[in-house]
Amino acid sequence: MTFGSAVTSADVPAYLRSVRGGRDPSPELVAEFARRFDVIGRSPLLDITREQAAALGSQLQARGGGQEFAVSAGMLHSPPQIVDALRDLVDGGATRVVGIVLAPQYSPLILTGYERALSAAVAEVAPDLPVRMAGAWHTVAAWVDSLCSRVDEALRRFDAADRDRVAIVFTAHSLPRPVVERDPGYMAQIDETIAAVADRLGFNRQRWTFAYQSAGHSPEEWLKPDLVDVLPRLRESGATDVLVVPVQFVSDHLEILYDIDVAAAEQARAAQLRFHRIAMPNTDPLFIDALAAVVDRELTAVHA
Repeated sequence: MTFGSAVTSADVPAYLRSVRGGRDPSPELVAEFARRFDVIGRSPLLDITREQAAALGSQLQARGGGQEFAVSAGMLHSPPQIVDALRDLVDGGATRVVGIVLAPQYSPLILTGYERALSAAVAEVAPDLPVRMAGAWHTVAAWVDSLCSRVDEALRRFDAADRDRVAIVFTAHSLPRPVVERDPGYMAQIDETIAAVADRLGFNRQRWTFAYQSAGHSPEEWLKPDLVDVLPRLRESGATDVLVVPVQFVSDHLEILYDIDVAAAEQARAAQLRFHRIAMPNTDPLFIDALAAVVDRELTAVHA
């Protein structure tokens, strides 16, 4: 399961209406998001999520072990909905279901929307179906391996003499401050993921910094510092190259292709920084290994 997205600018009004709980977005908000989608052309999130589901299903099936697996993709705020994914699984003969949110870090409060959508889908499609919602998987070994591999791959594009001077910026999606004040688990999990990656790669604390990105368009205060504010500070401190490492996203989508590749890159150029980002996991085998490990963990917990 994932948050969902408009595919093109034509889908923006319906998508924002869903995100806002059925309330119509302002014309200004629609216009701004439509502009962003026009800049990137289209969001590949749905295609990538389906490819991730297919890759995970193939891996689980290939392992055998006397169990059969099927994987389906459902979105919280855009088609195909979570209920559509569940219906596909039930029609295919599923006898139990594990729900995985495609975001490694999430606290109970953040998970609520997915839980409600999945519970409603079960009530509609198969009330007696055993369903288990997977918990956060932010330190699953294969997920950390996947991130480290992407960082190492990106750094190898630099001359060996320059790699240690590249400033690393880990990023995660900003949230409204009142949300995390009630439930700070999200920030703790982000910290744990970054610590695991930095430790594995041998980055000391002076080597990296952290920034939030993709703050929403709502009146409450959102978590800071924001990536576009951090970049000029890095230049002022002497950095010439920066590598952005998103640790909470697993696919290419608007928050990557626009918020980082367009908006943040423009800010970096204005600050006279050379700007780079890691490739997203998408269907990287190490990332699919991480999802398989989450399935194994949840099935083991069922039988414990």
